[in-house]
Amino acid sequence: MSGHSKWSTIKREKGAKDAKRGAIFTKIGNQIAIAARGGTDPESNSELALVIERAKAANMPNANIQRSIDRINDKNAAQLEEIVYEGYGPGGVGLVIETATDNRNRTLPEVRTALIKNGGRVADAGSVMFQFNRKGVIVVAASGEDALLEVLDAGAEDAIEEDGALTVYTDQKDLASVKNAIKAAGLEVKEASLMYIPTSEVEIDDPEVAGKIMKVIDALDDIDDVVEVHTNADITAEI
Repeated sequence: MSGHSKWSTIKREKGAKDAKRGAIFTKIGNQIAIAARGGTDPESNSELALVIERAKAANMPNANIQRSIDRINDKNAAQLEEIVYEGYGPGGVGLVIETATDNRNRTLPEVRTALIKNGGRVADAGSVMFQFNRKGVIVVAASGEDALLEVLDAGAEDAIEEDGALTVYTDQKDLASVKNAIKAAGLEVKEASLMYIPTSEVEIDDPEVAGKIMKVIDALDDIDDVVEVHTNADITAEI
């Protein structure tokens, strides 16, 4: 999973830039509204609690967070649905594109256009997804053998140390409990979310191809309805 860990670093750096744009609030707000279907109390709805944490990390105002939660009871609000699209990018890398939308007739053409204009294409359902597993991913601000043993004792399936932090992997159903156990052990959790993790990776050592992959990821991320983009690219080239 080391390649994915490197990709996670790239995603986190890009996420910081995204946070400077107002569009991130729309994306997270949609995630909150969907998660709230499982219950509007984050104390009993771990999925909602995770998204709210992400919203606060992005400095989303509490009023915006509450408005997104209240959307579940607003009969006049457009109904959101989660749709996952699959695609291929430059270099033959697989892409899994998570969206939250109130109009799939708008979202699919936007996703298709972003892919085609940047050297990719939409793939048939299931043709890419089988190369990924849904996992919990926790970024912990710690390093060293003691910290690694702590996160494994907390129930993690695996953990990788990189750039002074630990990227921790869990079964998707165990994400909340492992995150809480890590916090209880006194370690700082920087980020926790569900992600699609590749079972194998495509090494990209050509800077030109790597740049094209980043370009298509950027184009997809710029779509308001797109929540997350996952890839099996292991980018080893300097961009």
